[in-house]
Amino acid sequence: MGKGRLEAFSDGVIAIIITIMVLELKVPHQTDVAALTPLIPIFVSYVLSFVYIGIYWNNHHHMLHAVQQVNGRILWLNLHLLFWLSLIPFVTGWMGENSFAAWPVAVYGTVFLMAGFAYYLLTRALIRHHGRESALARAVGSDVKARTSLVLYGLGIPLSFVNRWVGFGLYVVVAVIWFIPDRRIERVLTS
Repeated sequence: MGKGRLEAFSDGVIAIIITIMVLELKVPHQTDVAALTPLIPIFVSYVLSFVYIGIYWNNHHHMLHAVQQVNGRILWLNLHLLFWLSLIPFVTGWMGENSFAAWPVAVYGTVFLMAGFAYYLLTRALIRHHGRESALARAVGSDVKARTSLVLYGLGIPLSFVNRWVGFGLYVVVAVIWFIPDRRIERVLTS
C-alpha cells in the first residue's frame, strides 16, 4: 500500500502535539519582566521538546521519502511511535512546572527512550520491507546515532535521581546530536 496516508496522518498528529504544547504555556497576569522569571523552567522544557518534535518530524519525513510503500506492520509501528510522541506535552509540562525535579526528568527521559526505541523499530521494519539494498538501508547503515541516543536516554533516566541536571543534560546532548543536520538519506537519494 502507498505511504501517503501514513505521512499525512503522522504530520497531522505531530502538528497537534506542537499545538498542545504551545497552548500549555500560560501567560502571566503581571505586566513586568519579573513575571516571566517563574516561567523560565517551563519555557526551557518547551524549547527542548519543540526541538525534539522538530527532529522527529524532519527525520520521519526523510525516512518516508526514502521508501515507496508500507504494510500493516509499518502502520502499527508508526502508531506506536506517535503514541510515545503524543505523551511529550504531558511530560514537558510536568517537568517544567516542577522545575526539573528528579521524577519528572526521569519520566521525560523514559518517554523519549520509548519514542527513540519506537523510531528504531519503525526504521528496521521499513528496511526489512524494502530490503537490505534499499536506499533507506544504505542511508541508515548500522544507525550509530539511534543506538547512541538510546544508550544516553537509558543513562539519563537513573542519573536523574543522582543529579537531575545530569539526566537533563544527557537529553540535551541527544537533541544536539540529532539537531546537527543528518544528510545520510539525502546523500543516498541524490547519488
